[in-house]
Parts: sequence; structure tokens; C-alpha cells
Amino acid sequence: MKIITQFILKKYFINFLIVLTSLEFFFVGIDFLQNFKSLPPSANLQLLYLLYNGFFTLTLTLPLSLSFAWVLTLVMIIKNNELVALLSLGVKSKNIYMPAILSSLVLLLCLIGLQATPMAYSYEQKSKILKNQYFVNSKSDIFVKYNDFFVYIKKLYPLEKRAEDIQIFKIKGKDIIEHISGPKAYFQNNKWYVINAKIVKKPENIKWSTSKLDISHEKFLHILEGFKPKILDNVYDSKSGYSIQDGIYALLLLTEQKVNTDKIRSSLYYQIFVPFFILPMMILIYKNSSINSRFFNMGSFITFGVFGTLVIWGIFFMLHKFASGGIVLPEFAILLPIVLWCIIVPIIIKKSFGNNL
Repeated sequence: MKIITQFILKKYFINFLIVLTSLEFFFVGIDFLQNFKSLPPSANLQLLYLLYNGFFTLTLTLPLSLSFAWVLTLVMIIKNNELVALLSLGVKSKNIYMPAILSSLVLLLCLIGLQATPMAYSYEQKSKILKNQYFVNSKSDIFVKYNDFFVYIKKLYPLEKRAEDIQIFKIKGKDIIEHISGPKAYFQNNKWYVINAKIVKKPENIKWSTSKLDISHEKFLHILEGFKPKILDNVYDSKSGYSIQDGIYALLLLTEQKVNTDKIRSSLYYQIFVPFFILPMMILIYKNSSINSRFFNMGSFITFGVFGTLVIWGIFFMLHKFASGGIVLPEFAILLPIVLWCIIVPIIIKKSFGNNL
């Protein structure tokens, strides 16, 4: 590793840790003080609440901290005349900002990787603790379509992977040809097992004189292969989010069912692509800095870096909400703007600063 790279990374990471820690303590602390009276008296649950809230906040604070730390790093090296010294020694601008860009890219990829784990449901878990429902995880009166089946579940327990009072209607065209019911069902081996199932089949060709219902019973009946309880839970609850892994699975599954997937696609695009808006922003911040500390307007520079980052993030967050609500297609609300942002920023920089990148 080059000495200049070590120099930049050391300053940048120290500032990044300071900014990230400050933002985490600020947001988590304010939230904890606001909701302290509503939290359960259990110290363990309060610690879990802080943990879940900390990770949920991290999805916001980490990208912002990358940009804010870069602003702080540039202010320090400009005020100490270190930037002009580096450029005077023949160091190219690319060698100054690329270490920060690449390290930020790695951290963003780590954040995206974490959102593919159960920690992606931190907001849901902290909300349950706040409502004193952490140990009560159930949903009632669920009615969904899956392939050729319509499924009604009186009560679903997603974490325990079980359901109570399940009714399954098999459809052929516009006709109900089979009805399956059972007091309990469990999800194992990627399929549902209905306990003490009652199966009622209707004859295909009905003749009033001879036709009759075929009624049978099964102690263990497996059905609805691949329909995971967590996916079922989140499809039912419009306020639930998805981990990246569950989101991709739900997207593939519900696309086959011809069910609207705007919310799922919006969540995936926002988790996977939007954090990368920080990288062009960091280059734009660097190109709007000053080499000479004597002519450096620190107030304007900090305002541009901090306020500009918040405005761009706010725009993407607003577009994400529009897409989740079905107002705009996620591809137009999130993917297109992020692609345009990554294309327009380099064009603006090249026109403004030429080839001095």
C-alpha cells in the first residue's frame, strides 16, 4: 500500500468512526429517551431494543457518515495545507480520493450483506419490544393466493412456522374443486404439513342423481411447497420489510402468482442500489473543495457537503416511498434516478474540471 493511501485512509477512517459513533449515539439515544416510558421494565429487552434500533439506524447513518467523514477529512487536510503539499509533490487527484471511494464501497457492500441476514428485520423487532409484543408473534385472518390455491389462515405464527385453523381451496378455472381444512399446520422441509386434514373433493361432472362429495381424512398432508411463513407474514403485512434474501425469494414467488410486487421491488432496489449514491457525491465534494487554505471558504464547503448529501438522500427516500405506495413504478422511481445520478455527476465534473480527476 502506498504511503499516500495509508495517509488518506488513516485520517478518513478516524473521522468516519467519530462521525458514525456520534450519529448512532444521537439517533439511538434520542429514540431511547423518547420511548423509555413505553419500554418493558426488563433490562434484557431494553438492551435488545438498543441493539435492534442501532442496526436499523446504521442503514441510514453509515452511508451518511461516509460522506460527512469525507467532508471532515478534506477540511482538515486543506486547513493544514496538506492537500496542496500532496499535489505539489506530483500526487494525482485520483490517488487522493480513490482510497476513500474504494473503502466506502467495501463498507457499503458489507452493509448490503448485513441486510441479507435476519438483522434486516430490526425495525420490526424493535417495534414489537416497544409494543410489548416481542414474545407474541402472530397474525390473524390471512387470506392469500398461491398457485392454484386460495389459503385462509385463522392465526399464523411465522417464527414458530406453524398455523392454526387453515382452510385451503383448490381452484380450477373459476370452479372450486377441492377443499382442505385442518386445525393445525406446520412448515417443515420447505412445505406445509396439515395435521388431521379433512379433504372434500367435488366431482368434475355433476349429475344430480349420482354425484356426491368425496370426503377423506389424512393425518399428515403436505401441501403449499415453498410458501415460507416469513414471506406469508410480510405479504400480509404491508408495513413489514424484507431482508434481501427473503425479498428476492418473495419477488420470484409472487411474480409467478401474478401478484403486485411493487413494494418488494422498491424495498430491494432501495436496499441494494440507493446506498451507492454516496460514491458520486464524494467525488463531487472533492471537486468542489479548494487547494489553497487561504482562499478556502470552509462554511460554504461544509454546507454544500452536508446539506447536499442530505438533500440527495432525501430525494431517493421520497422516491422510495412513492414506489412502495404504488404511485410510481420502482424502476422509474429508484433505478432510473440512481443510474442518471451516477452518469450525470461524472459528466458535470468532467465539464467543470476537465481531465484533472
